Parts: sequence; structure tokens; C-alpha cells
Amino acid sequence: MCGIAGIQVRDPALEPRLGWLLAGMLHQAAERGPDSAGVALYGDALLSPPGHASVSLLAPGMTPSELAERVGPDATVVPVGQTTVVHAPCSAGELEKRVRAAGTGATVIGRGADLAVLKGVGHPDTLAEEFGLRSATGRQGVVHTRMATESAVTPEGAHPFAVADDLCLVHNGSFANHATLRRELIAEGAEFDSANDSEVGARFVAARLAEGHDLEKSLRLLCERFDGFYTLLVTTGDTFAVVRDAIACKPAVVAETDAWVAMASEYRCLAGLPGIENARIFEPEPEEVYTWRR
Repeated sequence: MCGIAGIQVRDPALEPRLGWLLAGMLHQAAERGPDSAGVALYGDALLSPPGHASVSLLAPGMTPSELAERVGPDATVVPVGQTTVVHAPCSAGELEKRVRAAGTGATVIGRGADLAVLKGVGHPDTLAEEFGLRSATGRQGVVHTRMATESAVTPEGAHPFAVADDLCLVHNGSFANHATLRRELIAEGAEFDSANDSEVGARFVAARLAEGHDLEKSLRLLCERFDGFYTLLVTTGDTFAVVRDAIACKPAVVAETDAWVAMASEYRCLAGLPGIENARIFEPEPEEVYTWRR
């Protein structure tokens, strides 16, 4: 059992409140996954300012000042709890190359034109404070609380999994055939950072996007190949998507207003959102891919 929640903001007036909204959603999901937690933020003014790409890291093995010196004079290093975020005025791919060339030995847990990923081990409420989540800003965000089942409780095993530019996946459930699909993806050239089955799903979606499919088609292909029980929330820089397995074993609820669209494992995660009393609320159908774009 894990907890998923996320929101895509349509009303610019809500962007300064994104972190406050996500913190409330994360708190309500805490009982579903007390082992670890993570957040993905799109467009946060501190972690991914306009014109800057960001790379999120675990365990860089050096101080922020040392890392900044090695990455380059235009780089800014922001320590956030167990995560370190580096941003600079260049492409995400170029920045990741510079970070890796710096010899940090760090695990890259996210990159993109405006995506920052924060995750760690601990109670979700404690991690929200470490992340400074209530003060975060942006146009879209995802939170996840994990109850570990098939792999170790580590920051690397925490969600979200962000394995391509501006792509983020969070998962409640388990994939039964993840070992087979992992071997196939490795044969295609994929490299993995954890033993988590959810990372297999993220790298499968990334591979399909790289082939030229859009997010909706990539998730339909995932449904064809992956066995097990799952609810997925998958985001890119402009798209918010939800899909469930064929029997919809894992819970999910979607709420939508003119100002935002949000999804969560339970309604209580959505109950504090502004205008929820007037929202269109529904439960996603099995194996139907729902997408919203800004």
C-alpha cells in the first residue's frame, strides 16, 4: 500500500500556493506509506527558475560549494534534505553531463527544463518539513508515500521515478513481471538505479517516448506488457496522466475544476483543495488512460 497524490494548476493565481496544497495532500497520504516519501515539482522558483534546467541528486559525496565549483561558475547548488538540486542556464542534458563529469558519484533522480525531484527515507510529514514543501511554487506537482514491499527502504527506492527529461512516475501496487521487463530494457540499453519494480515502469515509459510515442500511447503499451496491480500517475512538463490496471485493484479518485485537476489514492487527500465542493469527481475506469494538458 502506497499513497499517490498530484495536482496540475490551471489558474496562475494558485501557482504560489502549489507547495502548500501538496503538503496537505502528502499529510493525508502519510498513513498509506510511512517508510519514505518524495515530491516532484514543475516550475518551482527556487529549484528550477525560468531559463534554468535542473538535475536532482542523491548522495553527491561533496559539499555544495565543492559541487558548484566542479560543475561550473553558472551552476547553483541547493541542498534540500536528503536531495541536492543543481540548476544552471543550459539544457538538462548538458547539465547532467557536467554533473557526472564532476565525479560526484551521485545518483541522478530527476532532470528537466523545470523539474525538481526531492525524496528520502523517513515519515512523510518530517520529509515535507525537510523539503520546505509548504513554500514551494509551480504549476504542477506530485507526491508519493511508500510502504515498501519488494525492495529495500532507501532514498533510491523512493518515488517519484524521473528517468527522462521532465518525466515523472509514481505507482501504487506491484508489477508481477518486472524482472522479465527489466532484462528486456537492459538489453535495449537502459541502466537502473534501484531494485524497485516501479522504476521498470518508468524506464519502459521513457523508452516508448524516446521511440516517438506520446504519453497516452506509451501508457497503453505499458498496460499491454505489464502484469500486476497498479495505479499510476505519470507527468511530463505539460501533461498529467492517470491509468489503472485491468481490474482497478488499487484505489484512485480524480477531481477537476476550472482552476485545477488533481488525483489521489483517497478522497481525503483532495478534501482541502480550494473549490473541491464544486469539483467534478470520479473514479478512473480500468485500463483507460486519462490525460490533461496545460
